[in-house]
Amino acid sequence: MAKQKDKAAHSLIAGTFAGAVEGAATYPTELVKTKMQLQGSQQYTAQGGHVYSGPIDCASTTLRTQGIRGLYRGLPPMLVGNAAKAGVRFLTYDTVKEMLRARDGTLSMPRMMLAGMCAGVIEGGTVVAPSETIKTRLIHDQCMPNSQFRSTLDCVRSVVHTGGIRGLYRGVGPVMMRQGANSCVRFAAYDSLKQLMVRHARVDAKNIPVVYSFALGMAAGVITVYSTMPFDVVKTRMQSPAVEYTGSLQCALRVTSSEGVRALWKGATPRLARLMFSGAIVFAAYEEVMKVLR
Repeated sequence: MAKQKDKAAHSLIAGTFAGAVEGAATYPTELVKTKMQLQGSQQYTAQGGHVYSGPIDCASTTLRTQGIRGLYRGLPPMLVGNAAKAGVRFLTYDTVKEMLRARDGTLSMPRMMLAGMCAGVIEGGTVVAPSETIKTRLIHDQCMPNSQFRSTLDCVRSVVHTGGIRGLYRGVGPVMMRQGANSCVRFAAYDSLKQLMVRHARVDAKNIPVVYSFALGMAAGVITVYSTMPFDVVKTRMQSPAVEYTGSLQCALRVTSSEGVRALWKGATPRLARLMFSGAIVFAAYEEVMKVLR
C-alpha cells in the first residue's frame, strides 16, 4: 500500500512539474491557435474583432502592436491549469493503467486508450475547463478594439459576476471530450511507440534516454493534433463570449454549415507546433523527474 502511494505521489509530482515547464515554453503557439479559432463567429465579427490572414500574421501583428507581453496574455491561468492538469492526468493515467494490466503485466492498446481517456475526462472536468475559460476570454478580449479586462483576476471576477461559478465551467462538455480524446490518443501513441523502442532498441523502459522520450513525445503530439482537432475548435467556440451556440453538436454543425468542414481544423498549424513540442517536453520532463524520484 505504501509503495502504491509513493508511485502515485511520484506521478503527481512529475506530471505537475512537466506541465508547468511545457505550458511556459509553448504558450505563444496556444495564443495564436486560440485567436485563429475565435475569428469566424458572427459575434466576434460584430464586436469588431481583428481578423488575421494566418498564424504568422497573427503572431507578427500581436508582437508588433502589443509587444512580447502580448504573446503571453492569458498565461497565468494557463500555467497554473497546465501544471495542475498534467499532475492529475499522469496520476490518473498511471493509476488506471496499473488497474487494467493483465495478469502477466502486459497492457493492450484498447486498455491504454481507455486509461488515457479516463485521465483526460477527469482533468478536463476538474482543472482544464475553468483555466481554459479564463484563457479564452483574455485572448478574445485582446482581439477587440477596446480591452475590457485589466488583469487575469479582473477577468475571473467578471466571469463569476455575470455567470456565477457555472460561468467558469462553460463548455465543460466539449472540454472533457477534447481532453479525453487528446489523452486517449496521446498516451496510447506514446506508450505503444515506447514499447516498440524498448523491444527493438533494447533500452530500459524505466531509464529511457531523454532524446528518445523527446522524440516519442513529439511523434505522439503529431498524431494527437490531426485526430482531435474538431473537439478543440468546438471547445474554443463554446468558451468564447459569443452566445450563439446552444450546445456542442449545434456548434459543430453551425461551424461546418457556415464556414465549411475545414473550419473544424482551424488553428491546426499553431496547435501542431504546440503539441509537437509540448508532447516532447512534457513526456521528456516527466521521464526525467521520475528517474530522480524512483
